[in-house]
Amino acid sequence: MLWLSLIFLTAALLVIWRQGKRLAALRETHESLVRRLKAEHQMELAQGLASSDAVIQSMEEGLLQLDANGRVMHANAAMRSLFKLDDSAKGRTVMEAMRIHQVQDIVQRTFQEGRVLEAEIEMTELGGPVRCFQVNSARIPDATGGGRGAVLVFHDISRLKLLEQTRREFVANVSHELRTPLSIIKGYAETLTTMPVDAAMTQKFASIMERHADRLTALVDDLLTISGLESGQMRMNVLPVELHKVVQRVVDELEEKASFKDVELVNDVPGGMAVPADSGRLQQVLTNLIDNAIKYGREHGRVMIAASLSDDEVLISVNDDGAGIPKEARERVFERFYRVDKARSRDQGGTGLGLSIVKHIVQAHGGRVWVEASEMGGARFCLTLPLKRNC
Repeated sequence: MLWLSLIFLTAALLVIWRQGKRLAALRETHESLVRRLKAEHQMELAQGLASSDAVIQSMEEGLLQLDANGRVMHANAAMRSLFKLDDSAKGRTVMEAMRIHQVQDIVQRTFQEGRVLEAEIEMTELGGPVRCFQVNSARIPDATGGGRGAVLVFHDISRLKLLEQTRREFVANVSHELRTPLSIIKGYAETLTTMPVDAAMTQKFASIMERHADRLTALVDDLLTISGLESGQMRMNVLPVELHKVVQRVVDELEEKASFKDVELVNDVPGGMAVPADSGRLQQVLTNLIDNAIKYGREHGRVMIAASLSDDEVLISVNDDGAGIPKEARERVFERFYRVDKARSRDQGGTGLGLSIVKHIVQAHGGRVWVEASEMGGARFCLTLPLKRNC
């Protein structure tokens, strides 16, 4: 019986050994699976963090993250660029890092009120333009209901503010330009209908009304033109144009007007000079520039139109010998309704849109336009047109 017991004992030990080996293999498989899952989770977590950081860094808005003590933890690329922050900002308070009281006030309100805030701040850099920001801030809660810090997002709305100001000025200017001739037309019309006037007076009133009606028509035409140019809906029919002939057509049309001030118009553009341009729009540009030169040049003066070629463009200039344009006003003369001398400009007539139309037509041709002091003592308006169009 002893040998039988030994057999059973050996068999039991063999089974136990095999089960232990199987358990060890299962344990090793389980541990390997756990290690692999941990590695995959860490990789996914790292990829998620990298993806989130890439999104944050690519944001156009500035993002600032603060800790529970209101100190800077993180600033994305846009934030560093907008406020010229560097690595030294980390660990500092907002006031130490940015030196902007308005932002510090927003941070304090955020921590006190514990809710999202919306505010606007304005900054003026030394010698620079006013910059406007819309700030959204939120406190980050923790599991206990307290705060783990705050996040502030800065939206640069400077351009929107500028556009809104431009819109308001545009509406105000158009309203004024429309109101003046309408009031005059209405006044004379009421006089004609309520008071007896002779034929000569009727003719005089009708002539004044017609002149101001023409002024309204010109304003509406210019508004439609500039609207089409700014929207890109007005296409340029660009063909080779002989510049001397286009200038001469404008000179011939304005000769009578120039003669009232005894102004000499000189076409100094060489013959045979061809440039790619929309002939009608180029003529409109030259008409505006030469007409202005006649208006603001001196009596018994001279207006000279010249042109020269380079390798890739033609330079056209219109020179007068008037009072000229102050240096500080030269950048603004191409703005809609801008007038260097408002009283004198209104006496001279015009819609206030001529130079803005000039700028847009030249830019639609791929050229540039500017004004500088003339050797003749007045203003020299210059424009370039490319000899080859990129299309």
